[in-house]
Amino acid sequence: MHGLSDEEIAAIHAGSFEGFAPPEVALLRMADALADTPANVSDELYAELHRHFSEEQLIELAAAAALENFRARYNRVFDVGSDGLYHKGMQFRQRQPAA
Repeated sequence: MHGLSDEEIAAIHAGSFEGFAPPEVALLRMADALADTPANVSDELYAELHRHFSEEQLIELAAAAALENFRARYNRVFDVGSDGLYHKGMQFRQRQPAA
């Protein structure tokens, strides 16, 4: 996922993963599971993730999700708000394939 549309962000915020590819849905479910207290990735979810990603990829993806979760929780202690970097209607540059 490189740059989400306003509609995709709204769908995720509403808990709807319709329109996302199965690997993306698995990652979104993993991120939700890691944000729960306590964090719990079920055997079923892990199996789904492993169908789409290698062990090495899952290690990196889980670390990235865990880091963002850590930062979000840490920021709550100090009441750190948004920097306002996202605005509805914002356009993201698409990644260019490596030449």
